[in-house]
Amino acid sequence: MTRWWLAALLAAPLAAAAQEPAPAPAGQTGFEAAEAAAQEDPREVVGAPRGRALSGPALDARTEEVGALLRCPVCQGLSIADSPAAMASKMKARVRELLAAGYDEEQILAYFERSYGEFVRLEPPRRGINWLVWLAPPMALLGGLVLVRRVFIKPGGAVAAPVNAASRAAGAAPDPELEPYLLRVRELAYGWPGGVPPAKTQ
Repeated sequence: MTRWWLAALLAAPLAAAAQEPAPAPAGQTGFEAAEAAAQEDPREVVGAPRGRALSGPALDARTEEVGALLRCPVCQGLSIADSPAAMASKMKARVRELLAAGYDEEQILAYFERSYGEFVRLEPPRRGINWLVWLAPPMALLGGLVLVRRVFIKPGGAVAAPVNAASRAAGAAPDPELEPYLLRVRELAYGWPGGVPPAKTQ
């Protein structure tokens, strides 16, 4: 299982790299190339509209919802619905046009992905290596639970009880495996030689 975790950690940078914007053609900046590509006929990119043409308050609300799923290429940490950048405003206006024409959410996301790459999506699509972005957190949580179980639960199924003052007062012997570490901690924290309180050195 450890090898699977290591493989996932090593592949995570590849997932992030896959979301970086594609390089621009010679003679153009990345923003210029993407902005030019975003003016393509959407029918040639994602086909005919699959949704219902919106207008009025429904169009305004849906524009905000879809805009919240697209990353601003300038601010990067903000969606185009929240960014004050001029490019974000242009992209948001384009989203509004596409919704008014009847394009659905997935078509609009695919349309902008064609121009800016997967980087433009605030939520990576669940496909290919991007699955690592979604699976890594639960895998890390599962690994942490397994580690905690191995540390605090003995092979026989008994839970290792922590050594505390109450148990010592009752005459309970400390766990022999933990005793050296406890003594070392006391020595560092209190300056007791060998971790033994001064009263016990006499």
